[in-house]
Amino acid sequence: MKNYFDLKGKVAVVTGASGGLGADAARAYAQEGADVALLARRKEKLESLAEEIGSTGVKALAVQCDVADEESVKNAIDEVIKYFGKIDILLNNAGIAVRGGVHSLSVEDWDKGMDVNVKGIFLVSKYVLPHMMENNYGKIINTSSINSIAGDKSEMFIRHVYNASKAAVRGLTMGMACSYGKYGITVNAVAPALFESEMTSNTLFKSEEFLERYSNVVPLNRPAKKGELNGPIIFLSSEASSYITGQTIFVDGGFSVV
Repeated sequence: MKNYFDLKGKVAVVTGASGGLGADAARAYAQEGADVALLARRKEKLESLAEEIGSTGVKALAVQCDVADEESVKNAIDEVIKYFGKIDILLNNAGIAVRGGVHSLSVEDWDKGMDVNVKGIFLVSKYVLPHMMENNYGKIINTSSINSIAGDKSEMFIRHVYNASKAAVRGLTMGMACSYGKYGITVNAVAPALFESEMTSNTLFKSEEFLERYSNVVPLNRPAKKGELNGPIIFLSSEASSYITGQTIFVDGGFSVV
């Protein structure tokens, strides 16, 4: 019986791979047999993860990269191509959450949030797509968020640039899907709700009041568990999703349907 989730022989690029959801996804790719290029700014953490993944029998390459800097992105993708020869899968996962509302955000904070969360996807995709188009094959998965369709009334959790940037990711995903499908490239997004990560562990997970309120709203009555985003990512990266493009899968315990 064919294994539709088998990624042996594929090369996956993961941005924001130095920790949290990106590192988890990189491990999941390796478990399914894919070689993995790990991109992030923190080279030491990347090298440690690359060593861990490499010990499982697949190839792993650590590449320092600032996704908001075009020259850094260009050099990083050049290095990946030189090492692996191709890119089959791109997980645009790098992101930041800048707190603050429109009335209080500085222009610098607004630009920082948009640069990493939206411009970063644009730049990495810009330099990966020509290689996928040449091979008439590619799987691109962009990380959006439940906050692309939901805000928060609590003052301490207002993140307006995060809302705006993650909504932009969904729009960009649809546009890319329409343009690159003819090259055999699918483009989809995952939109996680509350997962414990470096971004949330020191803020949202430290507020018992918030966790209780969140759990009361979500149909599954809890935040996500570690690793629960990996399944949807692998699905969208594999032949199991060969006729799916332009979609956003909300991995949110039902939050989006309440």
